[in-house]
Amino acid sequence: CGKLTFVNGVLVGHRSSIVSGSLSCSYNRLIHKKASKIHRIPNVIRCCDSKSEKSDDGSTTVKDGKNNNSESNSVARQLLGMKGASEETNLLKIRLQLTKPVTWVPLIWGVTCGAAASGQFHWSDPQDILKAIVCMIMSGPLLTGYTQTINDWYDRDIDAINEPYRPIPSGRITEGQVKAQIAVLLGGGLATAYGLDVWSQHETPWILLTAIFGSFISYIYSAPPLKLKQNGWLGNYALGASYISLPWWAGQLVFGSLEWKTMVLTMFYSLAGLGIAIVNDFKSIEGDRKMGLKSLPVEFGVDTAKWICVGTIDVFQALVACVLFAIGETPYAAALVALIVPQMVLQQKYFLKDPIENDVKYQASAQPFLVLGILVTGLAIGNHGPL
Repeated sequence: CGKLTFVNGVLVGHRSSIVSGSLSCSYNRLIHKKASKIHRIPNVIRCCDSKSEKSDDGSTTVKDGKNNNSESNSVARQLLGMKGASEETNLLKIRLQLTKPVTWVPLIWGVTCGAAASGQFHWSDPQDILKAIVCMIMSGPLLTGYTQTINDWYDRDIDAINEPYRPIPSGRITEGQVKAQIAVLLGGGLATAYGLDVWSQHETPWILLTAIFGSFISYIYSAPPLKLKQNGWLGNYALGASYISLPWWAGQLVFGSLEWKTMVLTMFYSLAGLGIAIVNDFKSIEGDRKMGLKSLPVEFGVDTAKWICVGTIDVFQALVACVLFAIGETPYAAALVALIVPQMVLQQKYFLKDPIENDVKYQASAQPFLVLGILVTGLAIGNHGPL
């Protein structure tokens, strides 16, 4: 795994690409646990036969619920770009699968928080709403799609071993088609960024520069020789920054200016995002060790890594709350503290007891509070103005 994703308001993770940050793995696991058992037969995914029996009142009960549910879940996973997808042969659906739509959501949320932080976004203004939607399309389908596709391309050898059914290692999409998709998505994202600069009447194309920077980070995250994802610190921080800071900056720049103090504040949240990304490393310790990936649980061991994880999540959110108190945004700061406390309680209840077994429970229960905290911070900055 390897990516940052909001699913139903939950921040969950996926380590294999920069824009899928720490959000989608947990969702994948939740779905996987509920999904029917499947047997892979060459070129076909076939579900086990479902068994049913009739009760005394004549109703039919499906014991295993495997055929229809497994097929529908498999198709849904394919469309969202999640693990356990069906082996689709339609090229358009395969292209969509490579962009992993499930990972677009955190970027859309980040744009929303940035727009709120600008203090100049009007929720009832159709033009402002249209601008925000265009910025979301740039950040999600285009540039996140580019990131996911390029990540799958550079992971094709590993996927050939671990996930041979994926579109690239299975040969269902050619090298030329993949590279064309990467070029179109990147070009479309950068062109949209420049269009937003023109629309916002920027003398300096700040949105374009932000998009170029993010695209470069995405590339070095996945591609050799740097391949940041091989390093637990650099890779996870790159994920946090890509899912929180960069879309926030873009959203704020569309509607107003962005000064360095606000940028630093969003970087605090990116460091909290680093902790979120670490959560997803615990399930992959053995595989990471074999592949030579220096995840924090591999480098420091489970007990030390779990404290690093919760420490980064809690400390940097607390620092943001302190900043809000310092600038006089007391109601927002108090609201943020109220959202941090439940996370700490849930860390004690689930994650610190057994980070390997309880990672999904922890993320599903705790991360909605973190996600709401980011929006609270954006609203506080929008209310206060430049720091």
